[in-house]
Amino acid sequence: MEAAAVTVTRSAARRRRGRQLQEEQEEQEPRRRRQRQGRRIKDEEEETVFREVVRFSPDPLPVRYYDKDTTKPVSFYLSSLEELLAWTPRMEDGFNVALEPLACRQPPLSSQRPRTLLCHDMMGGYLDDRFIQGSVVQTPYAFYHWQCIDIFVYFSHHSVTIPPVGWTNAAHRHGVCVLGTFITEWNEGGRLCEAFLAGDERSYQAVADRLVQIAQFFRFDGWLINIENSLSLAAVGNTPPFLRYLTTQLHRQVPGGLVLWYDSVVQSGQLKWQDELNQHNRVFFDSCDGFFTNYNWREEHLERMLGQAGERRADVYVGVDVFARGNVVGGRFDTDKSLELIRKHGFSVALFAPGWVYECLEKKDFFQNQDKFWGRLERYLPTHSICSLPFVTSFCLGMGARRVCYGQEEAVGPWYHLSAQEIQPLFGEHRLGEDGRGWVRTHCCLEDAWHGGSSLLVRGVIPPEVGNVAVSCYEVSLRGCLLLDLLVCFSRPPGSREEESFTCRLGEIQVVDAASLLAPLPQVETVTISQVHWQPAASEREGPPALLQLSCTLHWSFLLSQVRCFRIHYWGGTSDGSLGRELPRPEMPTFLGLAFATQYRIVDLLVEAAGPGQDHRVEFLVEPVLKEGFRVPQAEWGRAALLYSAPA
Repeated sequence: MEAAAVTVTRSAARRRRGRQLQEEQEEQEPRRRRQRQGRRIKDEEEETVFREVVRFSPDPLPVRYYDKDTTKPVSFYLSSLEELLAWTPRMEDGFNVALEPLACRQPPLSSQRPRTLLCHDMMGGYLDDRFIQGSVVQTPYAFYHWQCIDIFVYFSHHSVTIPPVGWTNAAHRHGVCVLGTFITEWNEGGRLCEAFLAGDERSYQAVADRLVQIAQFFRFDGWLINIENSLSLAAVGNTPPFLRYLTTQLHRQVPGGLVLWYDSVVQSGQLKWQDELNQHNRVFFDSCDGFFTNYNWREEHLERMLGQAGERRADVYVGVDVFARGNVVGGRFDTDKSLELIRKHGFSVALFAPGWVYECLEKKDFFQNQDKFWGRLERYLPTHSICSLPFVTSFCLGMGARRVCYGQEEAVGPWYHLSAQEIQPLFGEHRLGEDGRGWVRTHCCLEDAWHGGSSLLVRGVIPPEVGNVAVSCYEVSLRGCLLLDLLVCFSRPPGSREEESFTCRLGEIQVVDAASLLAPLPQVETVTISQVHWQPAASEREGPPALLQLSCTLHWSFLLSQVRCFRIHYWGGTSDGSLGRELPRPEMPTFLGLAFATQYRIVDLLVEAAGPGQDHRVEFLVEPVLKEGFRVPQAEWGRAALLYSAPA
């Protein structure tokens, strides 16, 4: 079966109203098209138009914010105390601000149920995931078992690790909070710590204030503090007050924010991993939201921690190194042995570097190995429920071999864009029937898609003694709504008494409040074009270039709470320099990419060079994609035009 779209509304009457609205919209579309054409002609003089004379000496872009090879916007880190204290928001920082707020979930993170933390440590970090607007990658890493985890930590060995915005968007969409890492190591780390911890309170408060400001500005949820160097008595004495101040300020500025401490330094200032919470490091636990233990523990460590943790048992995250380095319990495909002991004693777990399945095993078998790894942990990973509307998902992983837009193929070739990942279902395998011969499995599927790059593949076998099977895709906890669960049912054909197999690709599910269908459509406003750079396109022939490479930045205004993302398009054309008339252009604009902020960097767009006495024109369009999943008419898109000419 091909990928399909499924829409669920809150009542049959509202479904009928939705269909009526769609029919009315289709009937009115020819008139609207004429109105749009009239508006374009009428408003030609009022349109926002930017003029440029082509010159090949661009101003340099700030290295921190743009990849030096491609000039595409990238997520970044800070390498020193000086960089941290000097950081202030600037225009380029807007690329890295998360669009997605932290979604509501049940039970809330503050409940005392044992939690699951994933610490993402992969080859130093900031790899393909650093490209904010996506990249071309054949076999990228994707995480999609979000319903099983509570906290995501982006880890690297840079002093201040700011999570790449794609991870924050994907995690927040699933109700998972995101932490950056503040780490000091070795001799250099010791000097950094002495510089801000060994002095008076103003020094460590300045660092804490800047960490809070960064989390608040980029819209992630807090910090893992990892001091892996010895501290002087003065510095270690100020560490608990630093943690208390940081935690208090973060709670004030970032709702639901967290500060966690890693088990390394003890209260004497020695670097001495304990592999447990005890009297030597408890002072740090008492000063923040949680404690992340080192990895070389045994069950006796867990037993001793019961008395130390008291009522805060869920705030102790017992570390598990999935690479199984050192003297550890479990790891790799035996990580379930670690979780069995941790959950037996009621503690939370911190899974360190579960990307092992990607780094160390065959890339071609990644999805199979990823599902195997998380499937073995399934019984120890309590899931959480979705509790807000609208709920729309195309199951897209944020990657694919092609890109599809509402059933229509729009681009062929590999792509990777973490911010584009949609809400993922519960994955796994369930056995059916008396002897377990029947089964049903859910998988990611890159072979077909309705919207994005992938769909949900459901396969199974219905045994003779079973009439139908149901797959529970999502746990749902909604108020003021009768919807209790989202599942897909499969039934055997009437009269069949044989074993029946089935395969289905599900392309999209929508659960929307029908009232939202009647709300007025928002408009993209104030589209501007800045940071324009020109380069001649590569050409073997001599003389003036026939094509140019255009790079520029778009900004616009929009109410972000109503949007999933923005789709960026362009029209290229030529204007007659004497008459100023635009020549005919294609019916549909060309798709450029997705934006998950109110700005987008266009890089190396090929456009025709303007000849002497000519003005050439390129028009950019910003299409908002609403959370309800419905398309906004082109008349409501934002737009701006760039009129460019050759030097006199």
